[in-house]
Amino acid sequence: MSRKEFRDLAPPEEAREAIGSLDLRPDDETVPLREARGRVLAERVDADLDVPGFDRASVDGYAVRAADTFGADEADPARLELVGEVHAGAEPDVKVGDGECVEVSTGAVLPPGADAVVMVERTDREDDAVLVRTSLAPGDRVMFAGADVAAGGRALGPGTVLTAREIGLLSALGVEEVPVRGRPTVGIISTGDELVRPGEDLESDAGEIYDVNSYTTATAVEAAGGEARLYPHAGDDYGAMESALREAADECDLVLSSGSTSASAVDVIYRVVEESGELLLHGVAVKPGKPMLVGRLGVSEPRSDGSEDDRSDPSDGSAYVGLPGYPVSALTIFRTFVAPAIRAAAGLPEPETATVEGAMAVRERYDEGRLRYMPVGLVGDGDGRTLVYPVDKGSGATTSLVEADGVVAVPPDVEYLAAGETVEVRLFSPDVRPPALFGAGEDDPALSRLLDRVDRPRYLGVGSRQGLRRLRDGVTDVAVVTGDAELDPDGAVALGGWAREWGLVVPDGNPDDIDGVADLVDRELRFVNRTTDSGLRTTLGATVAALADDRGAERHDLVEAIDGFEFAVRAHESPARKVLAGAADAGLGLRATAERLGTGFVPCGEERVRVLAAEGRADKPGVRRLERAVEDADDVLGSLPGYGR
Repeated sequence: MSRKEFRDLAPPEEAREAIGSLDLRPDDETVPLREARGRVLAERVDADLDVPGFDRASVDGYAVRAADTFGADEADPARLELVGEVHAGAEPDVKVGDGECVEVSTGAVLPPGADAVVMVERTDREDDAVLVRTSLAPGDRVMFAGADVAAGGRALGPGTVLTAREIGLLSALGVEEVPVRGRPTVGIISTGDELVRPGEDLESDAGEIYDVNSYTTATAVEAAGGEARLYPHAGDDYGAMESALREAADECDLVLSSGSTSASAVDVIYRVVEESGELLLHGVAVKPGKPMLVGRLGVSEPRSDGSEDDRSDPSDGSAYVGLPGYPVSALTIFRTFVAPAIRAAAGLPEPETATVEGAMAVRERYDEGRLRYMPVGLVGDGDGRTLVYPVDKGSGATTSLVEADGVVAVPPDVEYLAAGETVEVRLFSPDVRPPALFGAGEDDPALSRLLDRVDRPRYLGVGSRQGLRRLRDGVTDVAVVTGDAELDPDGAVALGGWAREWGLVVPDGNPDDIDGVADLVDRELRFVNRTTDSGLRTTLGATVAALADDRGAERHDLVEAIDGFEFAVRAHESPARKVLAGAADAGLGLRATAERLGTGFVPCGEERVRVLAAEGRADKPGVRRLERAVEDADDVLGSLPGYGR
């Protein structure tokens, strides 16, 4: 199969125009009022009756003739004869004559003859008389019939988004069903042989991954006002893709696929679109999200014998947009280009864009010559300023979806953003707030539990080395590290810490009878290490160096003798899981991890975990809360094997 190269990348505006040219609007529909929240009126609704339908009292008090109270005040009240009472929901059986009044409750029908209501607080009772201590004008404390909505009047117009207040008005009018704009039906198909739906068995060794995009995109579709419909994911062969796309095109206003849009020999989805419909655009000059498709999908026409032929009519099918496969790219492209089209089809207004200004916490280089939507996070410094830092683990990292607070649009001619430079952040939601505590550093089970005691924390388990770097750069509030004290940044404030026992995680029962680090050097054992950013690896390195000194050997030679010393995994449980899977004879880890997973453990020593705060942020409420959590951590430390002060 020949490789399909990208066509000339379209500018972003051309991509918007291509999507805007697609007809996504479904037919209008009528829904019960109880199900109308959030929908958009398709037609004007006029009132068939007055609201209220009668003159009614707006306070508890007495219905009077206003003329009978002229000149009344506290010193010289008007004396009126009480001739009856009327309560809400009852038809009056009494009328008000000269010098008379009727007791009424809020919402009651105003009795004949009355033209005002005096509130009970401005009156006194004397036997069968009422003393009115204020003057009234006609209409005081009365809501006249039709004052809210008059019969024949315009109640709500087309395009109105129905919230609780509009539904309340329609209820007052006695409306049972309302005509609303249809919600575009959006079919969602994830492509790729490697995908598995959440809840199904996953074979990681075979390269399988859970399907992130289907549920992420479906949720985003519904937030934009569409109706999401999930289809089984399609494999990477032409027939499976064609079948899935045509089925969705027959049932939906818009079909969204993710994956299989790049210029690869195995990616065939662009051919399906070209051959069964019309391809309008292939590739847009943005990052992330260059591999984007826009087109129309046709449906097969039935032959006279009932079978389908190969001809397709795009006008009878649906609109189509192909999103990139990486979750961050897919969601960015959806929010930027597709969500506005879905909102327009549903009749929903564009939401108010929530933006904040902040200063770049670090220098960020970029020189690819494309418009870049850079995911960023927010953090407050010790002086209350908002700092902005890049959140970019690569488009394939799903955690970027939750660690980012918004995006910064970086024009194609900008080579870098300087530290301290002011940027505008378009937030993913108006509700986004910077975390109360932002930290980075060692991946540690005790820390995970202590962070539960801090309101709105954000923590990046990137290892001690990277945690210290971010603290030095002024990005984070705290760093959690292991290793030598001289590595602490100047001015860092110590918030406390704890000790943890480390060693070698081995299969249950220690079948190879491993006794310590020396066995890794002297015997043919498969070992799994942690990454170079991990403080635990630094501790292991110091132990290897001490062993080399004892033997009068070079540290490098001992490292070379360990089979797998450079085979590094990131998280603190990962080496143990490799051992459990039979992929290694030993792995670097903690006693707490070994006991939790049911493996054997060979103790090698103890190391300190220290929590450091940036000097200018030690008084932030979130930092102070973490400090108290560390001080009061004895219950957490006591629950973890190998942990203590």
